Amino acid sequence: KWLSTMKTRIGKCVFHGLKNEDTSEASVILADLAGNWREYVAGSEGFLTGEHRRGLFRHSVVWGDMSHVSSYPPLLANHSNIFFRYIRWAESARIVWAINYAQYIDPAHAEDWSKLWTSKGLGLILKSFKVDYKFPMEWPDKVSVYHKLNIISFDSFTLDVMIISEKSQRPAARCVEDIVIYDYKAAAKVPVPEWMRAQFNKTLQLQKEAAERAHEAMEDVERRVHELE
Repeated sequence: KWLSTMKTRIGKCVFHGLKNEDTSEASVILADLAGNWREYVAGSEGFLTGEHRRGLFRHSVVWGDMSHVSSYPPLLANHSNIFFRYIRWAESARIVWAINYAQYIDPAHAEDWSKLWTSKGLGLILKSFKVDYKFPMEWPDKVSVYHKLNIISFDSFTLDVMIISEKSQRPAARCVEDIVIYDYKAAAKVPVPEWMRAQFNKTLQLQKEAAERAHEAMEDVERRVHELE
């Protein structure tokens, strides 16, 4: 909503006429919105959008993904396929999310992180998945998916998921994943290991800082747009 509002306000300024210097300023602001819109849409809510933090990035929506879902809310006949499509995107992004910890964020525990998507030791079991549909994505489009840590408890944690339409530059769906730590050898739930909890606590702080930076940048954009008006 914020992104489209800023674009609309700038568009009205241009339509009614701007001085040369104001036209240049409007162009600079629009370029910023075009280049950093993911930070404004997702980063403002604490989602980490950097290359080594994001899940799926500009993943192509293929024709088969549509499954004739042009209606919203989705018809009952289409609901099952839509649900599994969003689960598939969120699951793929969650694997990349964990791989990022292994490769870039916490390489000291790379082996431990890498085992999470196998059945060789500790694993991540999806306990529940909730999805809030915003609008149906249609081909051609690209999807980006981001995960954000929410609640970390004794033996589980929850992830907020934002599934973004690159074409519309807004969330097509929001999801909540409830994940438990499972020991395949013991065949039982186990506490969140300390090496994981330590990284999660760092991530929570980074998420907070990302949201603060995004809001500061958004306030600056609003100030500059107001000056154009």
